[in-house]
Amino acid sequence: MALTPLAAVILGVVLALWLGAAIWALSSGQRRRREGMQAQGKLDRLSALIASAPAAPIVIHSDGRLEAADRLAKWLGKERVPAFVSELTAPDGGLEPDDATALAQEIAAAQRAGRSFALPVRGVDSSRLLLVRGAPAGSVLAESGGVVLWIFDATDSQSEIQTLKGRVEQLREALEALAGLVEAAPFPMWHRTADMRLSLVNTAYVRAVDGENAREVIANGTELVETVGGLTPQAAAAQTLADGTPVERMVPATIDGERRTIRVVDVPLGAAGVAGFALDQNELEQARVEHRRLEAAQRDLLDRLSAGVARFGSDRALRFWNQPFMSLFGLDQERLADNPPFERVLDQMREARRLPENRDFPAWRAERRDWFLSPDPREENWLLADGTHLRVYAQPLPDGGLLLIFEDRTEQVQLSSARDTLLRVRTATFDNLFESIGVFSSDGRLHLWNSRFRTIWDVSEDLLAQHPRIDELMRTVQSRLAKPQQGNLVRELVRAATVERKQRVGHVGFADGRIFEFAAIPLPDGNALFTMLDVTDSRRVEQVLRDRNDALEQADKVKTAFVTNMSYELRTPLTTIAGFAEMMSAGYAGELSASAKEYVDGILQSTNRLSMLIDNVLDLTQGEAGMLPVEKAPVDLAVEARDAVARIKGDATAKGIDLALSLQASLGTIQGDKRRIGQALDHLLENAVRYCSRGGRVLLHGDGTTDNARLVVSDNGPGINAKRQATIFDASSRTEQARNGGKAGIGLPLARQLAQAHGGTLQLVSEPGQGTMVVIELPRG
Repeated sequence: MALTPLAAVILGVVLALWLGAAIWALSSGQRRRREGMQAQGKLDRLSALIASAPAAPIVIHSDGRLEAADRLAKWLGKERVPAFVSELTAPDGGLEPDDATALAQEIAAAQRAGRSFALPVRGVDSSRLLLVRGAPAGSVLAESGGVVLWIFDATDSQSEIQTLKGRVEQLREALEALAGLVEAAPFPMWHRTADMRLSLVNTAYVRAVDGENAREVIANGTELVETVGGLTPQAAAAQTLADGTPVERMVPATIDGERRTIRVVDVPLGAAGVAGFALDQNELEQARVEHRRLEAAQRDLLDRLSAGVARFGSDRALRFWNQPFMSLFGLDQERLADNPPFERVLDQMREARRLPENRDFPAWRAERRDWFLSPDPREENWLLADGTHLRVYAQPLPDGGLLLIFEDRTEQVQLSSARDTLLRVRTATFDNLFESIGVFSSDGRLHLWNSRFRTIWDVSEDLLAQHPRIDELMRTVQSRLAKPQQGNLVRELVRAATVERKQRVGHVGFADGRIFEFAAIPLPDGNALFTMLDVTDSRRVEQVLRDRNDALEQADKVKTAFVTNMSYELRTPLTTIAGFAEMMSAGYAGELSASAKEYVDGILQSTNRLSMLIDNVLDLTQGEAGMLPVEKAPVDLAVEARDAVARIKGDATAKGIDLALSLQASLGTIQGDKRRIGQALDHLLENAVRYCSRGGRVLLHGDGTTDNARLVVSDNGPGINAKRQATIFDASSRTEQARNGGKAGIGLPLARQLAQAHGGTLQLVSEPGQGTMVVIELPRG
């Protein structure tokens, strides 16, 4: 069919439009395809980025639907990702119940209020820590009310945080300890910043510069040391920081008002600045001097010791020895001066035969060489060939050296041997003593005993070997005592000796009639010595003597009464005779012839002497009985002495004896019996005149002190031997002498009793051929 031109034109236009549309559609499709491919690539990259992100995203829609990455199931310990948020926050959703509840509340709050939150949660039975960060979702991710969650696995980061916190805490403690150490340092320390300004000083620095406090010192920039040679402390620190190595220098400083030289050390710290400290060299130098002095004193002390001393250095060479070391081992000074090593010194000692004999000397020497390496001191005893005993003490020194001390113990060993022998002898003596001896320790147990102790108490050796206590022992043996309760007395005495350290004595009777005296004596070592002595026989003899003494005392009383009665009985007829004789002498019976007159005078003289003898016997008897009457009145001893000399003057002149009197003003007066004192002087002068040969000399001397008066009667007669002096005042000796026909003089005994009755004393001093001196001392009171 033929087309019209218009139709052909219209068709052409339509075809042209369709072709253009096809071309545009093709071009637009290609462009969109390229854009789609780009978007897909971008989506893939974003998906890969999200997948490799440290957090898993979750999108929660308003209806509770949940979109999440697959790895969330692994973190929650589930096989699949929850489809709804209710499954995630359910009790079995994989989270701890409390954490699930808190997460649900936060999600609900974010949906309502549109706020963000961050919440740490943990999975059930899982060590993972999850950090949930939530925020409202945009319209692109979800419709209104949606929430997007990012869940981070914070396990590793939290562990790292804890580690970092621990390190920070350690660094803080180290810094505080370092600051405390710097502050407590006894020497000045400081720190400078990079611009060389002081930023830190310790208390020692503040004290050294006389500052108030560290803040003031830092603010004022007070320097410790002075500028030396134009170099300031800041310049020196800057040079140290530039060099990068610590620098030491000696500089002057004034500390505590004293000029001192100190050693300053600057330590570069890089960008942190420079640290420094100062040491007082004066104290160090004094310490060095003191050390040298101490070392010299120690060497001098070791050199003065009686023990041999040798010191070896760390190289095992001999560094010091003293004179006893050389003498003890017979070593030569010149050979030791070369500082020989330890082995060579032993060889020299062996050559001098001053080492113990050993079959294998090299091995023995090697063992002694190990002393240098020993951590502890060693001690040995060496017995030399000549019998010398040496105690060897080896002390390793901190510097690797060795100090050897050799002590000669030969004398101690000999003394120990002698002591052991003495102990054996003492033990044998102790066991064979007649006395019963037991030694009780401080706790009251029997420690030692002898055979006599076991025999007296009649106990078995097995019982004593158990070392029983004193109370146990007394309970065992108290049945053997006459009075069993006396066992308590023995126990108490032993306790007093061991605990109270008091010595006690007593006696105890046995049931068989034996009597023992015992004593508990404290010993220096805290023990007590218990001794028992059989005094049965002596007690019997004592009783016999006591009975005899009672009988003698009774007889003496009878004798005293008899003498007293007889004195009075004799005095009556004697007075009558004397009276009649005086009457006859006076002429009452008529005029007497010359011979009768002589007879009457003889009668009067004899009656006077007999009366005096009776009075003396009565006084002596009363004095021996302690009943001699003595008056107390002031007595002028000079007057009594002159009267006594006057009374005896006639007898002395008749015998041609020179009777002298020497009285000093210090003789004075006493409180006493005038008649008794005159009586004592009469007896003494009478004895002196009687026993002194013709032409002799008798002296009565008197003097005194503030407390006592003294009368001395002396003669140059024949004297009295020692045997006679021992018995001259004894009544029984006088009786025996009278029984044998001798003169039983009572003058000296009576004079002593008269002196003692006044509280005084009478002493006799005589030598055969040298005369006799009798001294009476009387108290003033």
